[in-house]
Amino acid sequence: MDTSARSTTGPDGEREAPARSSFLEILLVFLRLGLTSFGGPIAHIGYFREEFVIRRRWIDETGYADLVALGQFLPGPASSQVGFALGVLRGGLPGGAAAWLGFTMPSALVMLLAAYGVDALTGGAGAGVVHGLKLVAVAVVAQAVWGMGSGLCPDRPRATLAVLATIALLLLPSAVTQLGVLLVGAVIGLALYRHVAAAGSDVNLPFRVPRAAALSALALFPVLLVGLPLLAVATGSHAVATVDAFYRAGSLVFGGGHVVLPLLERAMVPAGWISADGFLAGYGVTQAVPGPLFTFAAFLGAAQALWPNGVPGSLLALLAVFLPGILLMYGMLPFWDALRGRPGARAALMGVNAAVVGILAAALFDPIWTSTVRTPADFAVALTAFAALVLWQVPAWLVVVMTGIAGWAVSTLLGGA
Repeated sequence: MDTSARSTTGPDGEREAPARSSFLEILLVFLRLGLTSFGGPIAHIGYFREEFVIRRRWIDETGYADLVALGQFLPGPASSQVGFALGVLRGGLPGGAAAWLGFTMPSALVMLLAAYGVDALTGGAGAGVVHGLKLVAVAVVAQAVWGMGSGLCPDRPRATLAVLATIALLLLPSAVTQLGVLLVGAVIGLALYRHVAAAGSDVNLPFRVPRAAALSALALFPVLLVGLPLLAVATGSHAVATVDAFYRAGSLVFGGGHVVLPLLERAMVPAGWISADGFLAGYGVTQAVPGPLFTFAAFLGAAQALWPNGVPGSLLALLAVFLPGILLMYGMLPFWDALRGRPGARAALMGVNAAVVGILAAALFDPIWTSTVRTPADFAVALTAFAALVLWQVPAWLVVVMTGIAGWAVSTLLGGA
């Protein structure tokens, strides 16, 4: 199987089309990631980098960092948007759908089952395994910070920018700070690197997105944002109100999946759609599953008191909460690719990408480190996983399995989880 997505130059000097992947291949790759990617959106970015930049070489480091930067700027679940974009890169819109489905389906199914009372992963030996899988997220994010820092912060100004971005986010952790450091990074990059910015070795990412389709997606985003609440009032339909609540929450989220929680709580608990205890119980289960935090919507849609609930409510809520982020990402891809090839934009992105390294470093500490590494045994397991990835070049999937077992051992034998 050809795992390189880089375009090549033919005998006539024209760029040849990069290798494509089938819907099934993309689905299976992201399904495996959906089953093993613990630790939240920043950890997912680390898993994606290991899989698609290092292992499969679907995209280079700079192109991947630019996609991550776009995901950080847009509202919605950044890691799911990056995964969707990688699927589009490899297989067009069907590839994007396959990537989203594979990455989302495992945790969405668990959350649907949790709405019916299946929450075995929250206690006993299962809790130890899950804790081990969260520890591997520490190692994966640390590897991403290490690798991306080396490639994207090769000089003193960009390394300094990454450090300052980390400090700013640790002292003032908020979505506003995150957007602020990205904007400051763009300004600094434009000021310092305009004269050295170049297109790079692989400027044009072959996104198969017609401009008409992209513009339609961008136009549909505000139409739904404004139209759904009006339609809900006009029809009095709880199904439309459900779609409106989850679409609005997915449209207004910057800074990671945890920000969506207060939006959903305000929409559902005061209205009596779900109890406060039920909301918190579902959130607890969400912490024990891999994949995107936005799959909490699958639980809420199924567990709500009014119809549609159960499987129909779960599907409606899940699609509605992811749809705005996907519309924005799909709509932006062809314009983003054209923009990033310009010297001025390239210079700005050099600063933005350094700030992204700082964002990753801050998230490595909080919430990943602070919520996971609680004992010396935890640190030992995470350090071993990091060494396995970076020094011994052990495949990531094997590190995940081994660290899950180690987490169980720490929990069961040492009582450390």
